[in-house]
Amino acid sequence: MTLRVAAVDLGTNSIRLLVADVDDGRVGEIHHRETRIVRLGEGVDERRRLLPAPIARARNVLVDYRRTAGRLGAARTLLVATSAVRDAENGEAFLGEIELSYGFTTRLLTGDEEAALTYRGVGRPDALVVDVGGGSTELIGPDVRTSLDVGSVRLTERFLHSNPPTPKELDEAAALVGSLLPVLGPAATIGVAGTFTTLAALELEGYDPARTHGFRLTRDAVERWTDRLASVRVEERTFPGLEPARAPVIVGGALIVRETMRHADLDAIEVSERDLLDGAALEAAALPEPAEDDAPPGVYTCC
Repeated sequence: MTLRVAAVDLGTNSIRLLVADVDDGRVGEIHHRETRIVRLGEGVDERRRLLPAPIARARNVLVDYRRTAGRLGAARTLLVATSAVRDAENGEAFLGEIELSYGFTTRLLTGDEEAALTYRGVGRPDALVVDVGGGSTELIGPDVRTSLDVGSVRLTERFLHSNPPTPKELDEAAALVGSLLPVLGPAATIGVAGTFTTLAALELEGYDPARTHGFRLTRDAVERWTDRLASVRVEERTFPGLEPARAPVIVGGALIVRETMRHADLDAIEVSERDLLDGAALEAAALPEPAEDDAPPGVYTCC
């Protein structure tokens, strides 16, 4: 039986939507995929709260996503929340607002659950999967499953305060990443989420999911782009393939990728467009059929 579902990834840096058909435990035809960068996790590392401005930006995106899911006929919608929401004191209250206001089923993922769902979405049990998010980085494979409390936004807010960052800031950020990485043996490695797809798009001089999926991102390319991006001011990072909204945190993400490849002595990483969203879509298909009055738009306010 084919079921059309919507999956929403409420991340630290971006909010993403996938509307797709799920059939026999597999994600089939994709009807819509969208990413909006809202920086929901702005300030969370320091204050441990979701702040009013990022919450307002997130609400605006979720209104649009609800309309899109409804227009495309999604029978189930699952929103999964990751690092920023689980670290914020008011994160669960915000999820309560989302359920009441938008009718989405929500799930707050632990780091291990996020890793497992990403691994399921990628669908490559033989590979090491590296997922660089805004607030955390997941590494999942046959011999490792761990969530590091560092991502592109968090690393930027902690260390990369200058514009452009100073060599000392870059070294300190890289040292932290290196200290957190577990022992990683050589293995086929897949990179997922925005930092990896952006680095691939920079190499390809433009973002095209059909070309990005399966792209072989070399260590030489990662080293070169990390240096190049870190050498210019944020407003000068106007390279084809780099979204302007991602420019402030791309150096932090690239540093995590670079240090992971150095640590594991990887020559290249395969980039995948399948990730946590695809895993969430599979989970959405397993949700019970909603009752007619389960999705009332409300005016509940959490924060």
